[in-house]
Amino acid sequence: MSFKSEHCDDFIALFDHYKSHIRSAQGCTYLSMWRCKDEPNVFFTYSHWNQSEDLEAYRTSAIFAEVWPLTKRMFDAAPAAWTNEVLFELV
Repeated sequence: MSFKSEHCDDFIALFDHYKSHIRSAQGCTYLSMWRCKDEPNVFFTYSHWNQSEDLEAYRTSAIFAEVWPLTKRMFDAAPAAWTNEVLFELV
């Protein structure tokens, strides 16, 4: 997600406020936020969900209905999202 530079700190505070609510959503097993070192107004949220239905349930939840309108008004470009599968993992 790419944010207007004046809203980067606002987004960090918003994510910090809601992160435990998002992480405790049914089926969410991992949540983190990353920031691009080369473009400090670009952020990524990274999450693991037990199944796609859990993610879809979150996207229709009351928490998402609160967070998303606040987040999207800070964007400076359209957001992008991907659903991926693990092919290899070394731990």
